[in-house]
This record gives sequence, C-alpha cells and structure tokens, in this order.
Amino acid sequence: MHQYQRSIEIVTRRQGLLEFTREVMDIVRDARVTEGLATIYCRHTSCSLIINENADPDVRHDLEAFIKRLVPDGDPAFIHRLEGPDDMSAHIKTVLTSTSLSIPIADGKMLLGTWQGIYLFEHRTSPHRREVVVQVMGA
Repeated sequence: MHQYQRSIEIVTRRQGLLEFTREVMDIVRDARVTEGLATIYCRHTSCSLIINENADPDVRHDLEAFIKRLVPDGDPAFIHRLEGPDDMSAHIKTVLTSTSLSIPIADGKMLLGTWQGIYLFEHRTSPHRREVVVQVMGA
C-alpha cells in the first residue's frame, strides 16, 4: 500500500463556502494511486468541510443562509465569546457539519459525482488561513 500526504492552505476572507476540488484532484494525481481512498482533514474548530453541488452558485448561497439562520452569530444563549460574537456559533456549525471527508479513488480519480465539489465552510467573519491535510492511500 502506498501513502501520500500534502497540506493545502486556504485563505478565507469572510464566512462562506470556498471550493477547493481542483487542489485535491491535483494531490490525488500526484499520489499516483490507482485504487484507494483520499481523506481530507481540516485542522481547525471553527470551519468545516462539505461535499455539495458545484454547478449552481445558488446552492452555496442557500446553504450559507440556512446555516446562518440555524446558528446565528451573537446568540445570547452562548457563554463562550472569547474571540467575538461569531466564536461559539462557529464551533457549533463545525460540529453540525464535519472536519473530515473520505472519497474513494478508482482509475486514479476521486469518485465524486458529476456535480459534486469539495468545500471549506468558513464559519468566522474575519479572514483566516486554514490548513487542510489530504492523505491518499492505495495501490
């Protein structure tokens, strides 16, 4: 079994979804694995990873709006506000989504659906530098 690992830095400017499918595809190609698994892991507690539609930008807009309504920044019920009114809400949004993804690889390519993309979901309002680790294993 062959293993390959590389990190991606994603610079965010605000809350929202940033697609980085192409960067992961490049890592999978460089790993030279024909059959296997790509694991994508985000090393932060206030942003997350999702797979969702990448064809219609309205999907991104609706997902962002829904999450904001579901867990509003500055909710008075939150005690943890160490880094501002978006601090605890960012942690909750991360718990509701995920910090890791697993995608099968066949014929050297990730088995994403036709309209699927890989996104970092930034939950903080201020800019951040996020590190995502991609681990590819297989033969």
